Amino acid sequence: MAEQQRSMVLQLEMLDASVAHTFMVPSKRIHSSPDVSSFLMSAAHRDLMTFLMQLNKAMFPYHVEGLGSDQKRAHANLVDSATVQFSDTISKLRDLLDSLGGIIDEVPLDTGPRRFGNVSFRKWHETVEMRAETLLHRFLPSQVLSFRHQSELDAEVELRSYFLGSFGSSQRLDYGTGHELSFMAFLAGIWKLHGFQSATSGDIEKQIVLGVIDPYLALIRRLILIYNLEPAGSHGVWGLDDHSFLPYVFGSAQYGPPITDADPVPIEGSLTGSPDPSTVTNATTVERERARNMYFGAIGFIYDVKKGPFWEHSPTLYDISGVQAGWGKINKGMIKMYNAEVLGKFPVVQHFPFGSLFSWDRDPNAVEKPSTIHASSLPSKDISRSVSVSTASTRFPSSESTRVPGRSSKKEQSIASVSTQAPWATRPLSTALPPGLTQLHSATSTRMGFPVTRNSNASSDRQDNLLPNNSLVSMSPITADRSAMPPPTKAPWAK
Repeated sequence: MAEQQRSMVLQLEMLDASVAHTFMVPSKRIHSSPDVSSFLMSAAHRDLMTFLMQLNKAMFPYHVEGLGSDQKRAHANLVDSATVQFSDTISKLRDLLDSLGGIIDEVPLDTGPRRFGNVSFRKWHETVEMRAETLLHRFLPSQVLSFRHQSELDAEVELRSYFLGSFGSSQRLDYGTGHELSFMAFLAGIWKLHGFQSATSGDIEKQIVLGVIDPYLALIRRLILIYNLEPAGSHGVWGLDDHSFLPYVFGSAQYGPPITDADPVPIEGSLTGSPDPSTVTNATTVERERARNMYFGAIGFIYDVKKGPFWEHSPTLYDISGVQAGWGKINKGMIKMYNAEVLGKFPVVQHFPFGSLFSWDRDPNAVEKPSTIHASSLPSKDISRSVSVSTASTRFPSSESTRVPGRSSKKEQSIASVSTQAPWATRPLSTALPPGLTQLHSATSTRMGFPVTRNSNASSDRQDNLLPNNSLVSMSPITADRSAMPPPTKAPWAK
């Protein structure tokens, strides 16, 4: 039996409908890296993670009593499942997304020269903004927008902000996990205002994921392809995905071990008959599964937009595919990674607005966490104006400007060696690689709960060893014989 979490998943608390609520215009509160620490202890962070965990548990397969026996059979919550019936609220939200897709046909692509995204996306976004009030009143439940309020500001002013922030930036022509977070907040806001009603526990959450979030992701992928939107806040090749994160959370839950409503969320194991995580590198399997599972749907989109070996353009996902403890283990890691790599990163959450539905006020039950090296290296508004010349200055007296190009004085070398040293370095680099450097490649997946070792010298294509939790991973490619490694790729302009 799979090891399971001891705590049960809570539900996002709804507002008291009998009490008039004070709505407010959402505003930006995260201006520097210290503000991220405040956000992680806020009521907004608590509510967003609660809603995510609530939806996540609902996506695990569930046990169904067998006919004429005491045995149970498992039912998976697949995207193409015919057993999911959508409520009126879900159906209207699906119609809302269809209307947004129809606006694409109204905005022809710009044919002028461009380097990045198509500027016609700005026209699409402007059209959505102009019609936002009409769209919300047409497709949202009446009890949501008419929720009792004390001032002239109603629920629309807050929901509209998260709605418009869900489809990328018209200024930067990009889309990323911060916009995806805004859409989840939009749905969580509807939940708080009693917009989702269901008599069966977990049923409405399945409808939200399969009936709204999955079509939303399909719309986003269409926008990315048509308007050539850039990744926003991407970690580059070392990020999980250029644009999305939620499909990996819910998709891994879809193939996790079956549970009942009374069971806690599993943290290891898989649904019997589900594809092995390593098959994400098999294009045929991905093509078969992408219409059924959200994880494979996201992988399939990567295959659509990227070429070359999977391990090369998606090394983090490739490392995760070697987890041997099943989809439950991957799901656990994805939850941790979402909290750290999305909600805990300044470039991602800096534009998230805070109001009354998602409050900046501190959660009284929050526990302050120690700051990290990453957070301390981000922009801060309290930077000292006085900088020591001996440790940070890169300007030298003009009398030394006649020095031979490519040569530097001992003073400059000393200064450069200090100013360019990594925050975690304790000694200067030497020709021999220190042990810690061999862990650099896998740091992202390991610290998020994916302890995987890949040995490039193995006779097979991949060798996977499951290590103890929280243990560091030594990546053999850094210290292995170069002849055993895959040949390096060249940029298109390289000769």
